[in-house]
Amino acid sequence: MQSVFDVARHCISNCDPVDKCKLTHQLVSDWNNQLLSHDSEEEAETIGVPGRPEKPLLVHPRDVPRRSVHTEQGRIVLAHALAHIEFNAINLALDAVYRFRSMPRDYYTDWLKVADEEARHFKLLTDYMEERGASYGDYFAHDGLWEMAVKTADDVLIRMALVPRVLEARGLDVTPGLIQKLIAAGDIDFSDRLKIIHSDEIGHVAIGSRWFRYACEQRGLDTRHTFTELLNEYMDGPLKGPFDDVTRLQAGFTEEELADLRDK
Repeated sequence: MQSVFDVARHCISNCDPVDKCKLTHQLVSDWNNQLLSHDSEEEAETIGVPGRPEKPLLVHPRDVPRRSVHTEQGRIVLAHALAHIEFNAINLALDAVYRFRSMPRDYYTDWLKVADEEARHFKLLTDYMEERGASYGDYFAHDGLWEMAVKTADDVLIRMALVPRVLEARGLDVTPGLIQKLIAAGDIDFSDRLKIIHSDEIGHVAIGSRWFRYACEQRGLDTRHTFTELLNEYMDGPLKGPFDDVTRLQAGFTEEELADLRDK
C-alpha cells in the first residue's frame, strides 16, 4: 500500500497549479477510501521551496500592487493576492501531512481535508479572475506563508500554533470587513466566494487549535502560556488587532487567549 507521505510529497513537488489541485483532490479521495497507509520508517526531507509555477514573480510585500475594491481591476488584483495565499495554503496543508509522521490518523484526515478545501478555494478565486480576462501569475506576489513553514518545520506544536492560529487566523479578522466592502461595491459574485472561503477557514483554524492543544497535552504544557511564548519568540511580540472574537472563538481560541491578545 502506498504511503500518504509519499503521495503528499509528490503533490507538494508539482509545479502546475491545476495539476496540484487535481492531485490533491485524488490524494484526499484515496485516503478517505483507505487506499493509503500512514506507516513510514523514513524521515521527512527538508523542502526549501515547494513546487510552484514560474509566475507569479515573488517580491517583497511592499512591492505587491495595492488592491482597491472600488474598481474591477482592483478586485482582480485582490483576487490574485488571495489566490496566491490559497495556493500556498495547499502546500502548507500537504506539508503538515508529509512532515509530521507520528500523529494519530485523525490528524492526517483533518489536514487532508484542509488541503482539499484550499484547492477548492484556489479555483474559486482563479475562476473569478479568468471570467474577467486575468490569470494566476499575472501580478507580483510574496512568499511570507512558506517562509513560516520552513521556520516551523521541526516541530508540529510550533507549526500548529503559528500557521493556522496566527497566519490563517488573521484572515478570520479581516475577511468579514472585506466581504462588506465588496457588497458595498456591488460585487456580489466576489463576496459570495469569500463567504465560502471564510466559513471553511474557521474550520481550518479550529483544526490547528485542536492539534496544538493535543501537542501541548502530550508534553504537559499549558496551552495559554505556550502560545504566548511562541508569539514572543517567532512573531517578535504580540499580534496587532483588531481581532474578530466571534470567529476566533468558533475556531478554538479561548476567552483567556483572546484577552491575552487584546491586552498586549
